[in-house]
Amino acid sequence: MSSSEENPLLGPGVNHDEHVADDKDVYDQFSKAQKNFIVLAVSLAGLLPMFVTGIFVPSIPQIAHDLDSTGADVSLAVSLSVFANAIGGLVWAAYSSFYGRRLMYLWGMPILCVGSFAIAASTSLRSLLLWRVVQAFGCAGGVSVGAAVIGDIYRVEQRGTAMGIFFGVTHFSYHNVKYFDDLSLLAKATLLGVALAPITGGTAAHYWSWRGMHFLLGIWGLIEMVIIYMFFPETIHPHSGGRDLMAPFKFVWINPFSGLWLLRSPNIMAVTLANTSAMVTEYVLLIPIAYTIGARYHISNEALIGACFLPSGVGNFLASAFAGRLSDAIVDKRKRNGAWVPEDRLRAALIGGLFVPLSVGLSGLITTYIAGPLGLVLNLLCLFMNGVGVDFVLTPIGSYNVDVVQSRSAEVIAAVTAFRAVILVPVTAAVLPSIEMFGVAVTNGMATLLALLGYGLIALTIRYGDRMRAWVDVGYTLVENNQPVE
Repeated sequence: MSSSEENPLLGPGVNHDEHVADDKDVYDQFSKAQKNFIVLAVSLAGLLPMFVTGIFVPSIPQIAHDLDSTGADVSLAVSLSVFANAIGGLVWAAYSSFYGRRLMYLWGMPILCVGSFAIAASTSLRSLLLWRVVQAFGCAGGVSVGAAVIGDIYRVEQRGTAMGIFFGVTHFSYHNVKYFDDLSLLAKATLLGVALAPITGGTAAHYWSWRGMHFLLGIWGLIEMVIIYMFFPETIHPHSGGRDLMAPFKFVWINPFSGLWLLRSPNIMAVTLANTSAMVTEYVLLIPIAYTIGARYHISNEALIGACFLPSGVGNFLASAFAGRLSDAIVDKRKRNGAWVPEDRLRAALIGGLFVPLSVGLSGLITTYIAGPLGLVLNLLCLFMNGVGVDFVLTPIGSYNVDVVQSRSAEVIAAVTAFRAVILVPVTAAVLPSIEMFGVAVTNGMATLLALLGYGLIALTIRYGDRMRAWVDVGYTLVENNQPVE
């Protein structure tokens, strides 16, 4: 029997000061209604960076025309925003572990607002690229800090469900189980908002103005800031932060890159490579959509191009009814001799994960060889399959990362996001040139191979996770007495 099955440790060398059982009541400090509100608030904040990207992509051709540039040059704004989001995520995550979660939202939102208003007023490609960096940096904490908040308020056996809601909003998914009955309708409405982000951006670009949408993002940031200031409580566990030791406004330098050292864990690195490969397929399908599906099937209307994003959102919507809840059920059912084996959660990723390589590979072949309405319908089906598969990969992996290093949950999510950006930045910049040079089928084929490798890494982590955790100690979390809530 492996060490993880014989004892309650999720890994070797655990610091007992971080024992979850020592602060058992921290998970009960908020009522069900308060937890519902907290999940909704962080989900809306996590939605912002995804919406920033979602409304931009369909309007790339119009922006290129307005700024006298090219689609390939304007698409650099997507790459830069991914990079800025990664760096910003590291910064906000590191400081959230010291000053608390709430303050990071209040610092970040004004930066988002400034960047959004400046983009709306941009008159050159250079200024557009600059302010996209500012905009993305400001909202970058939405995902990493939001995931940490989920880890702050929910126990392990409930965390996947809550993470399903959170990633449901940020990655087009939704999850509804008994713990969140009151939140279900709100979460569904939020999900529909993000699923409609590309078509909203495309419609605005065609019938109104892409500048107007960024102005509205700035307004959204202001509203979110007011809500957090007035109603959002601090969730970080007692004694976890350092703010209470300092003067209220005294600034302390914290190395934002220290969280990257968590990636030396073979387990975290393996699943990070896996979810990165899944995200690559999504970018390969969606970023060039105006130049692939749009050009192949003669769709020039930005609103209709934006509508082509909907199948991916619907796929995530439907998959989310299972992904987070299934990962929680697997962890609970496979509890072994009073111990949690964290890799059990990843078994949920195997169920829909094969849809990822299958969908991107088929889309490339269909776009190349099947014309007319049939080809368009089949492509939309592939986008739906990709949405299902990506959600089944991202949600269990996100929960797993928080499970194994809960005391540094914001930092591990930020580190994963940053590493992913290192891959996605060149990918987003290279997709259009690759399609122009090699064609859609070959480009999608390369993404298919990457996705298959990622799927294999998930399987290996499930099989050998306990041994991999024994190789490197990153301060794995102890969850011995973290019992379900009746």
